[in-house]
Amino acid sequence: MLFWRVKPLDKILETAEKKSLKRQLGAFQLTMLGIGAIIGTGIFVLTAEAGQKAGPAMMIAFIIAAIVCGLAALAYAELASMVPVSGSAYTYTYGVLGEGLAWTVGWALVLEYAIAAGAVAVGWSGYVNGLLASAGMGLPLPLRAGPLDGGSFNLLAFLISLVVTGLLVIGTSKSAKVNAVLVLIKVAALTAFIAIAVPAAQDANFEPFFPTGWGSPLGGVGVLGAAASIFFAYVGFDAVSTAAEETKNPNRNIPIGLIGSLGVCTLFYLLVGYGAVGSVGSQPMMGPDGMALHPGSPELAAACQGSEALVCSREPLAHVLRVLGFANWGNAIGIAAGLALPSVILMMIYGQTRIFFTMSRDGLLPERLSKVHPRFHTPHVITMITGVFVAAFAALFPVGILADISNSGTLFAFVMVSAAVMILRVQQPNRPRPFRTPLVWIVCPLAVAGCLLLFLNLSGYTLSMFFGWAAIGLVIYFLYGYRRSHLAPGNRDATPTPRIDPEPPFHEGPQA
Repeated sequence: MLFWRVKPLDKILETAEKKSLKRQLGAFQLTMLGIGAIIGTGIFVLTAEAGQKAGPAMMIAFIIAAIVCGLAALAYAELASMVPVSGSAYTYTYGVLGEGLAWTVGWALVLEYAIAAGAVAVGWSGYVNGLLASAGMGLPLPLRAGPLDGGSFNLLAFLISLVVTGLLVIGTSKSAKVNAVLVLIKVAALTAFIAIAVPAAQDANFEPFFPTGWGSPLGGVGVLGAAASIFFAYVGFDAVSTAAEETKNPNRNIPIGLIGSLGVCTLFYLLVGYGAVGSVGSQPMMGPDGMALHPGSPELAAACQGSEALVCSREPLAHVLRVLGFANWGNAIGIAAGLALPSVILMMIYGQTRIFFTMSRDGLLPERLSKVHPRFHTPHVITMITGVFVAAFAALFPVGILADISNSGTLFAFVMVSAAVMILRVQQPNRPRPFRTPLVWIVCPLAVAGCLLLFLNLSGYTLSMFFGWAAIGLVIYFLYGYRRSHLAPGNRDATPTPRIDPEPPFHEGPQA
């Protein structure tokens, strides 16, 4: 049966050894990599998006998203320590639920990584455009945003996507120290924001606390709608698991990297959210019917023209500090975002290429996609293809729409991972588990329920995009992957492909 063509976990490990990646990343590097991937556009930009959907109650949305992400992290940690190979949720699903669902998950991960990279690029452009405007060198409005966001073509988002793609093609093996510095810049920027904004918080700015209520399924607004969007602020921790095959002592270091990075970021997010809401307020823009205007809608773009409201800002954290009278610190936040967010774009595009690399290694995508450049030692073909698509998305779509579409793929993948943990506990109870999800029969069902709750509170437009994308993926699978898969009848004894070693994104060079 199609959806039960399961690739045994031992076979997955064997395949990885035939065509494997070099293990060079330690616990600290993984944690820094995770923090670097998590802290990005989500907190720097989507604070305004969450404010438009939930007002001050975005604080609850931060907590809900953190809980759901934490539950999923525990499931990820168990599977990543058991199956320390590249591929993330795709690989785990292949080894438990079968090839058809694995393909669907891998295809959905395009939304998580490639679309997310586009969202980060749009967030980066918002801060850089703000800096240019404050210096009197702002770009004309048509080049500052896409056609659905009040402009025509987001030039800076397009260009930064291509620049990062070029860096990934030529190799980034000496970027470990640079990445660590960029992570510290982001952490320092958020710390400065907290130090200024939290003391300025006023009780009046939290009233009314629930201007849009809890929301409703497919509504895309309210606290649950905001949680479904702000979930994007936590996504990135699972990028650690995509580096499992490149990690030293993965049984110990993967759980440390996953849970450590998520814990640090959660603390920062709650403080940043409190500071933003309490200091300047975050009441949503309402339409003539008294309902909150939907983020990404032309009506909201029109209502925000000339407005100084937090929910209208494309650089909300810098905007808050400027409103509070700390213009120089606001510019500093903008500079920090301008310097640091490209590393998140890099990590997301990197994660996408490694997903495709693994799918290609399994025969589900053309072998050429996993071809490694003879000089740069990177999978240059799929990196360039991915980068072009990321640049196009970033140029045309607003950050909120991109983030929600990305979340749909991520939440679907998290459901599959949580289900896989429970199934493996029944099917292979004696398999070594260096990290065991605590209270697995409580944690994993709650993770599934939480992900489904947020999934159903995305907008109807977002879910239609998700299911349309899934349908396209299934067509490609039936036309190519189903027959070319290494598990297809007659392909089991294919000649092993030679070992190749694409470089990980952040390491300190060759190890002894």
